[in-house]
Amino acid sequence: MDKKEKIILVVDDESSIRRNISDLLTPLGYKILLAKDGTSAIKIFSERLPGLVILDINMPDINGLIVLEQIKAINKDVQVIVFTAFGTSERAIKAMKGGAYDYIEKPFELDEFLLIVERAFQYNSLLAEVKKLRTLVDNSDSFTQGTSIIGKSQKMQEIFKLIGRVANDDATILIQGESGTGKELIADAIQRHSGLHDKPYVKINCGALSESLLESEIFGHEKGAFTGAFTQRKGLFEIAEGGTVFLDEINSMPHSLQVKLLRVLQKQPFFRVGGDKAVDVNVRILASSNKDIKAEVEKGNFREDLYYRLNVISINVPPLRERDGDMILLVHHFIQKYSKDKKVVISPQSIKKLKNYNWPGNIRELENVIHSAIVTATSDIIDIEKLPEHTVKDMNRIDYIKMIDEGMSLNELIESVEKKIINDSLLKFDNNQSKTADYLKINRRFLYSRLKKWS
Repeated sequence: MDKKEKIILVVDDESSIRRNISDLLTPLGYKILLAKDGTSAIKIFSERLPGLVILDINMPDINGLIVLEQIKAINKDVQVIVFTAFGTSERAIKAMKGGAYDYIEKPFELDEFLLIVERAFQYNSLLAEVKKLRTLVDNSDSFTQGTSIIGKSQKMQEIFKLIGRVANDDATILIQGESGTGKELIADAIQRHSGLHDKPYVKINCGALSESLLESEIFGHEKGAFTGAFTQRKGLFEIAEGGTVFLDEINSMPHSLQVKLLRVLQKQPFFRVGGDKAVDVNVRILASSNKDIKAEVEKGNFREDLYYRLNVISINVPPLRERDGDMILLVHHFIQKYSKDKKVVISPQSIKKLKNYNWPGNIRELENVIHSAIVTATSDIIDIEKLPEHTVKDMNRIDYIKMIDEGMSLNELIESVEKKIINDSLLKFDNNQSKTADYLKINRRFLYSRLKKWS
């Protein structure tokens, strides 16, 4: 969406504030609508459906929280920034609970205000992308290919919002999550929505190459640096000058290369393999890990100073089992991706079984299961018989003795079961701790202590 198409409704009973905001945003290409009270705001909003509302909480006729509620009733996806005299006020907190995108205190800093406005529209763009995916899943015979992220769960919505907030910053971002959760798609979305989207974007899997090859790929080499180095070769950092580098599985990077990477993050020059000429680069670094990097630091497997340099902004991608509602969306996506011209459907019984499976391989495993079922199917219906046996077995029957034989202590086994029950119950009640505690018939303090222990 171009800025000329971005419409903002400014609602404030002070004419000077309305005028100042209009004067500030209009030269930037935004279309500004003005309302002096809640009644006119609701009328204008319903007629023009702007993409962003800037709303004062203190309104003379209708309380700003009620205006927010009515605006959200008309279009629940609209972003609303609220003005408040005190950022910690009860009404500001209620506004955030009521669906406001953010709040800002009066008087406000211009740079901070402009940044929040731009981020709100970036978040709108991400929501529109997800909404398009859902529509395609439900109504289309084909599905958009590419790097779009699929997800409607609360945890994924929070990630979309975070991407919208950090995409335009040049800070290093560490993306962590289990294998197969879609960390690369998150990195792609950050790059695509950043100001560097038209600049070079290079990727490398740090766990796929030997140490010597990885060093050459990342930092480049000089002619004659090693056997087979017939010419000088630039590394990925030089190729990506002015753009973005994505280091996948950075937890697999050898210690010797971690030192060189640290120099780059410290804005210091590096040397190509076999070279003595310092090379300076200006790149944004995104990194991912399928292991908890902090735990790897404690084990001595990863440099602590590099961890803190990488972890300026952290995004934790949830496993599929914690993304309530996303599994069905993904199933239909993969069906449409691989069924091509066939009208393949999946039986309700199969969906039920797949929902009960734990998905240790996450989205990648789900994709492989659906792809295999379609390829080997003799009909256009994916029923239970066409799914791998391990995905449809009774998940309530756990081989506890086998888990003990594999080295798990009794206390560890009990804690793992307790953790799963609590996490599943939290998902059931949208992370409402009071309802979860009541459901499990436990004290809320006990629940809080467990969550704090596992955080």
